[in-house]
Amino acid sequence: MSENHHKETYRFETEVTQLLDLMIHSLYSNKEIFLRELISNASDAADKLRFEASTDDSLYEGDSDLHVYIEVNKEARTITIRDNGIGMNRDEVINNIGTIARSGTRQFFEQLTGDSKNDAHLIGQFGVGFYSAFLVADKVTLETRRAGLTAEHGVRWESAGDGNYSLETIERSARGTEITLHLREDAGEFLETYRLRGIIHKYADHIPFPIRMKASAEETEDGKEAEDAIETVNQASALWTRPKSELSDEDYINFYKHVGHDYEPPMRWIHQRLEGKYEYTLLLYLPKHAPFDLWHADSKHGVKLYVRRVFIMDTNEDLLPKYLRFMRGVIDSNDLPLNVSREILQKSPAMEAIKKGATKRVLAMFEEMAKDASLYKEFWQQFGNCLKEGVIEDFANKERIAGLLRFASAGHAQSSDEPTVSLKDYVGRMLEGQKKIYYITAESLAAAQHSPHLEIFRKKGIEVLLLHDRIDEWLVSHLHEFDGKPLQSIAKGELDLSGIGEEEDSEARAEQDKKAEPVADKIRAVLQDKVKTVRITHRLTESPACLVSDEMDISTNMERILKSVGQDAPNVKPVLEINPEHPLITRIGGLTDDQAVAEWANMLFEQAVLAEGALPEDPAGFVRRVNALLAG
Repeated sequence: MSENHHKETYRFETEVTQLLDLMIHSLYSNKEIFLRELISNASDAADKLRFEASTDDSLYEGDSDLHVYIEVNKEARTITIRDNGIGMNRDEVINNIGTIARSGTRQFFEQLTGDSKNDAHLIGQFGVGFYSAFLVADKVTLETRRAGLTAEHGVRWESAGDGNYSLETIERSARGTEITLHLREDAGEFLETYRLRGIIHKYADHIPFPIRMKASAEETEDGKEAEDAIETVNQASALWTRPKSELSDEDYINFYKHVGHDYEPPMRWIHQRLEGKYEYTLLLYLPKHAPFDLWHADSKHGVKLYVRRVFIMDTNEDLLPKYLRFMRGVIDSNDLPLNVSREILQKSPAMEAIKKGATKRVLAMFEEMAKDASLYKEFWQQFGNCLKEGVIEDFANKERIAGLLRFASAGHAQSSDEPTVSLKDYVGRMLEGQKKIYYITAESLAAAQHSPHLEIFRKKGIEVLLLHDRIDEWLVSHLHEFDGKPLQSIAKGELDLSGIGEEEDSEARAEQDKKAEPVADKIRAVLQDKVKTVRITHRLTESPACLVSDEMDISTNMERILKSVGQDAPNVKPVLEINPEHPLITRIGGLTDDQAVAEWANMLFEQAVLAEGALPEDPAGFVRRVNALLAG
């Protein structure tokens, strides 16, 4: 062995070792997926070579017959999966196999529960790929060479899945990757070619490259296995190019499991061929569960771009907008060059048309799903906040997306604790004289439900939407109206509900307000450094006071959100509104000692802060004040 052919031993990243252990225990009953995953990787490698070779034909090295070959050796108890795709160099082997170069890995492991069924689902979301080999093998040997490199740049990787792996530089004349699985004692079933063929037909019939195996004795004319009796065992045609009439639900589901690397069937799918100025085919899937990295800044989009059935690239926001990043599948265009670059994509009228058309059809699918309340509830739980992003990002479809939003609500006989209320539902239930869609934002559903701002709305039977996700603050800053009805925060500005429901005696109210002005003055003098002003309100029926933001100011909830993520927030003073009928306000009005007024006024303000879901600046001081006042 030359000096360049040295062999080194490495340790897996801790995360890889953890994943191997979890995978073997959680996916034990579904061991057959190892073949699906390894064939999928081989197919991807062939796709990548075909794309790179579109601008550099020498990468084919005289062999453009891209395929996957599977070989069984019963005596040695091995299965070998070989492809002549792009292959890997030494650094790529280390990066792709020795480490998990994925964002959100730590969060993924934190979600694991120890329950094998639940963890199997999470592991499926994360994707196991190459590591699935250890479901059936106690040793795995991989040999590879990247296309375009010379034979002395071959690499051999080997591991028993025990936390270590070896890496060795070898001579390898063939490009591509060859993986040999040394099967465990309990995996003997996979040495039978009929078993492997069944798995291939189930999971990989649609792979657009031939999957070849040696013909079995029963399939040869003389009943004997022959060295040259090699046959293709899959259809080797791109599934999305086939007529829908030829495809079963099982065909669609199995293709989804390949392209989505998922273990569960999708929730819905769309398969359409669009003709006109631009021709393209789309096969898009909606997963049942949100990808584990859905909210990571660098989460990968799941739709692949093909041009005339040739894989071009894993897409970014060029095929579907960012808020639809959870969709999976393929889009195949007839109107782009094979050597298309990302820069060309961004400027291409064809790509803009494809993106617009695909988005339109995905939204139509959601609208159809919304007719089934239980199905849409399942969808909303997984992807609802992404649609809220769509209102912010997709101006052209803003009204349409707004119609797909769902909220919890309060104050009305048909209110819901769950997000089932659409804006159309709300508008249809508006009371006579009501001209606005009322909402409140809070840091939790409970905080929204128990907000003092709701009191007058409950009394009048006016429905209020409860917005309690972080994104909701940005949502309402972009969604100003729906169906011609303006949206109005019940915690901003002065409240005018005149004309809705039963009117109160305005003269009696004015007299009550006049009597309460002196106590408002007292409280204002104490809190002048903390609030813009103190004013009398009739929005409260049970609480003594509440905080209100001016119409053009950011809400107290938004201020809290910005500060929680380390961003500067405008230091805006709120308005304190007081309920003139509340005994606490009456009591403050009767105090003559300035110190006592200060204690009660500060407690009143801090109670209002707590009601907003925030903490007083001096929690200990608040507790001391409450204890002193209770004791006194």
